[in-house]
Amino acid sequence: MTDNLLYYGDNLDVLRRHVKDESVDLVYLDPPFNSNASYNVLFAAKEGGQAAAQIQAFEDTWHWDEAAAAIYEETVEQGGSVADVLRAFRTFLGTSDMLAYLAMMAPRLVELRRVLKSTGSLYLHCDPTASHYLKLVLDAVFGPQSFKNEIIWKRTTLHSDSKTWSRVSDTILFYTKSSRFTWNTPTTDLNPDNIKENYKYTDASGRKYRHDNIASPSPRPNMTYEWKGFQPPAFGWRFKRETMAKLDSEGRIWYPTHEDGSLDVSRRPKVLRFLDEVGRPVVSNIWDDIQPLHPWMKERLGYPTQKPVSLLERIIAASSNPGDVVLDPFCGCGTTIDAAQKLGRKWIGIDITHLAIGLIKTRLRDAYGDDAKFDVIGEPTTVEDAAELAKQAPYQFQAWALGLVGARLAGAIKKGADKGVDGRLYFHDGSGADRQIVISVKAGKLHANYVRDLGGVLAAEKADIGVLISFDKPTQQMRTWAAGQGFYTSPWGKHPQLQLLTVAELLDGKMIDYPRVAGVNRTYKQAPRAVRKVAEPHPELFGEKGD
Repeated sequence: MTDNLLYYGDNLDVLRRHVKDESVDLVYLDPPFNSNASYNVLFAAKEGGQAAAQIQAFEDTWHWDEAAAAIYEETVEQGGSVADVLRAFRTFLGTSDMLAYLAMMAPRLVELRRVLKSTGSLYLHCDPTASHYLKLVLDAVFGPQSFKNEIIWKRTTLHSDSKTWSRVSDTILFYTKSSRFTWNTPTTDLNPDNIKENYKYTDASGRKYRHDNIASPSPRPNMTYEWKGFQPPAFGWRFKRETMAKLDSEGRIWYPTHEDGSLDVSRRPKVLRFLDEVGRPVVSNIWDDIQPLHPWMKERLGYPTQKPVSLLERIIAASSNPGDVVLDPFCGCGTTIDAAQKLGRKWIGIDITHLAIGLIKTRLRDAYGDDAKFDVIGEPTTVEDAAELAKQAPYQFQAWALGLVGARLAGAIKKGADKGVDGRLYFHDGSGADRQIVISVKAGKLHANYVRDLGGVLAAEKADIGVLISFDKPTQQMRTWAAGQGFYTSPWGKHPQLQLLTVAELLDGKMIDYPRVAGVNRTYKQAPRAVRKVAEPHPELFGEKGD
């Protein structure tokens, strides 16, 4: 087993069963909350028979129901500060959707504190609507003394809100497990406007500099000496005579002169401060220098809640060291994992949707190739496992099967020609046009009409390739009919227009036959290729809790 682990499942269950006490150096989490956004375009529409945890993966608006009541009661019955806070919230909020969200978060935060090392840190990224409630829960879990910062990130550009101030920021709450926490002071570049305004001069070698005050800001009686005819300022000079002489010999002091070139002792000398000697500014808790993701950015993968990788790089670089372990229990499209991999950290990611797990695997493969080594826990590894997933959660099975070939769920399905399209995969063949593969996933008995129907969809959709994924092996007659549909021709050769693949074949590594430039598809925008820094070996091993 590698040091990097990607778990499919409910993060509360995964944390309790698989992550050891004090084995993690840094936690970042961005739990879904109350955007009133339904992600059914990404995740197929939910069915009433699904488990509550699965339904919550498709919708980020929480509701008070039996599942929420059960987790609330379980947490309260354990007693302590967290129970006290939840009971107070119930008195204040009633059995509301907000209480359901807080009841879901409380036990997860308890587990996250358990897995953190004593030198560890936690960053909780949240909507300002819930941040004040979550801060109280975090105070109860970690202790108020463990609160370090409320970070404000400007997540979007200014826009017009009709009856309030424009909402452009997110809140990130920063807590540490103890006062002895890992900290690498983050710095940023100098503001270009500041450079232009203040560093107006350039010496003969091209170095930019500014004139700085040479007077002491506070009384210094031992610095009240005369210097080259210049009387000392009221509080004395800023430097001792020896330092002043050294600066003078280095040409670091500017002297005011008259028009004839003689010293003007009625004015005051200044010291030269060179731009290339100025230290980088320390980052404050207001982050307005990290751009939000725009649709045209190469980094954007098409995932609705994706955060910029530079945001996670800043957090990971500040609160961990190479070889440390970074955990994201709501890892979504994998930005935390991407940043951790890039910075040479080990990582654990958890998500409750197979769509997210499939996307992360593709993202890592695109960006790091064979350098990204990790194990996936909780995914089907046998045909029998896949059949059980199909039985228990059909839409999760579809997402998993599509993830095996790098495709995504088709989303809203219109009536008519595209009926039966479960997934789509886009690619490019150098022609400049977007090419499409339509995919149908069948978990039950395979019928010949499924193959014929897909042929009709292929034509109606004007797609280039159609793929049918099934448990059953296609009959020879089905394969003969599919082969008769012809080929899609690309610069790389001919590719069957109708392809039949079984789950067993996919688990054995067989893939769709289509042009993959540089070995990747473009179903989601390709993750930019990254170079991973080499990390030092890490002594921790992961196993079952309590091993």
